[in-house]
Amino acid sequence: MTVLAIDIGGTFTDLMGFDESTGRFLQAKSLTTPRNLVQGIIDCIQQSGVNATEVTELIHGTTTAINTLIERRGARTGLIVTNGTRDVYIIGRGNRIEAYNVFFRRHEPLLPRHMTREVGGRLIAGGEEIEALDVAGVEDACRYLADHGAEAVAVCFLHSYANPAHEKAAGEIVRRMLPHAYVSLSHEILREYREFERISTTVVNAYLGPIVGGYVQTLDENLRGIGFTGNLTIMQSNGGVMTPEVARQKPVTMMESGPVGGIMASAIVGAALGMPNVISFDMGGTTAKASLVRDGKPTMDAGYYVGGLASGHPVMAPVIDVIEVGAGGGSIAWIDEVGALKVGPRSAGAEPGPICYSRGGTDPTITDANVVLGRLDPHAFLGGKMPLDLEAAKRGIADKIAGPLGLDVIDGARAIIEIAIAKMSLAVREVSVEKGYDPRDFALVASGGNGALHVVAIARELHIPTVIVPNFPGHFSAVGMLIADERQDFVRTHFARLDGMDTAGLVAEFEEMIATARATLRHTRDVEYQIELDLRYVGQEFSLSVPVALESLRAGDWKGVRTDFDALHEQRYAHHSPEEPVEVVNLRLAAIGHRPRLNFPKFAPTGAAVPVRTQIVALHDVKNPLACPVYERSELGGGAVITGPAVIQEIATTTLLWPGDVCRVAETGEMIITVAGK
Repeated sequence: MTVLAIDIGGTFTDLMGFDESTGRFLQAKSLTTPRNLVQGIIDCIQQSGVNATEVTELIHGTTTAINTLIERRGARTGLIVTNGTRDVYIIGRGNRIEAYNVFFRRHEPLLPRHMTREVGGRLIAGGEEIEALDVAGVEDACRYLADHGAEAVAVCFLHSYANPAHEKAAGEIVRRMLPHAYVSLSHEILREYREFERISTTVVNAYLGPIVGGYVQTLDENLRGIGFTGNLTIMQSNGGVMTPEVARQKPVTMMESGPVGGIMASAIVGAALGMPNVISFDMGGTTAKASLVRDGKPTMDAGYYVGGLASGHPVMAPVIDVIEVGAGGGSIAWIDEVGALKVGPRSAGAEPGPICYSRGGTDPTITDANVVLGRLDPHAFLGGKMPLDLEAAKRGIADKIAGPLGLDVIDGARAIIEIAIAKMSLAVREVSVEKGYDPRDFALVASGGNGALHVVAIARELHIPTVIVPNFPGHFSAVGMLIADERQDFVRTHFARLDGMDTAGLVAEFEEMIATARATLRHTRDVEYQIELDLRYVGQEFSLSVPVALESLRAGDWKGVRTDFDALHEQRYAHHSPEEPVEVVNLRLAAIGHRPRLNFPKFAPTGAAVPVRTQIVALHDVKNPLACPVYERSELGGGAVITGPAVIQEIATTTLLWPGDVCRVAETGEMIITVAGK
């Protein structure tokens, strides 16, 4: 049985596979092909040497959805809403996130106002009908949208989270009158109150539908064309995987499809090493990402703003909390209008790439700076398969950065790296300090092609004492996909006082969601159901999600639920009010279909650390670079110890140890670095 995982990044496409019959890992890395992403996947499979006919499952993580949204190249979308709510999507929320930013701009809707059509029909908050759906109005809206070239249609009626009858009827009309349009009905995407967020999520889903759905279908067809007959599985933002059918229906759940694989793997690796509290740090070619894992579990959010809280698009779908900054290996260094040095967010990507790639790039990047500083060996990049042009990188930094700033090339390169380190350190702070956690209480897990090269510098900046460089760090997101379970998330708004709860009715709603989940899961032999209630004190605006066992709900143990809520409120806000009444807001269900566990081989010790050569590297004092011993990671055995300064190379990444750092290789192969002085 061979299982493959493929992760498409902005610069490289990564493949990680495992052949259980031989106990052999497979890995490949090829440049991403932006004009035809599927071609990069085929290239990776062919480069790995695996026979596609022998692959039983292929798990895929992609940035197609989020890139389509950010670049605003989705389908021409129409929106059908209840009379009187035409401008809810345009107005959004009344709060001003950046109060003192004179250039502040609200979110820019994905469709012009004239593509929003109102129709008659009305439900009240409890779901009762007070005005029948205007069927003729829906038909008129369909004709209008067809005349204006709508390729996708979102339908979002007032209070349809409580009763979807009107939306179902309207959906049938839309599908009949616009048979070629992609249709999203809000109750199929999000059955939760808050009209603006529900409309936005449904519109985003429709906007992405034709593009992402076409991509998934093209991928499936191309894989079949090279002999693949196994199951295609798509990674979700919630850390689970889904079938292509679910992906085509809910592309909005794929926003963070690529990065979350590495976060899931970080949680598993940290727990296995006895460090359940870790911060996952993934630095690829385009961005750097950070996420906090506490007690072995990634931090989850019920939704987030794609493009930033101030002016992004709200998407209310469960997502692992991840912070991204534009600081990847391909991030471009530039000088702004007042003469300040900046790094990112614009990236050279795979085409043309950094200057040193010799693919036509002319703008200096973080990778170019690392080559100039000697931190990357230009002859050993990707195992020597892709030599880098050191002299071209020097010229690029001299012409565009060092010269204009009055610096020499080495100082210019160092400045680029230091700014990048500062940006990435802020991302790590955002997922820890700003959430009330001390980063010194966590280990930092480095992944991505550039993560291990910069992680120790970030740890020093934040006084984090321990760094973990896992096995296959350059393919770590793909590793996480290999071990991810299938998952479906459901939410229902259900307003009720806790002390007067209709237990039977609430349990019936959960059982209905469970039945829906079983119908969409591929792996149904071993299914776990995680249940949460969104609770709040009466009079509060926002709620806390409290885990509850289904058996406790069936038994009507509301006292225990209340006790758990008070304890969580105390932990989160340092106070609770046991005398205040509590109400339920939403019901949440995560249905997890456990995939068969792969029987990974144990790491075989091979002996002590012996350097293979030395390399001149500029570290603290760039004017006096150090001759650092270079080690090949493939030759390091369990128990090996390396003291910095040193360079540890492997096929897809480089680990840099600073003076005084101590690296110990675990018996399972991970490198555990004790940061000097921390």
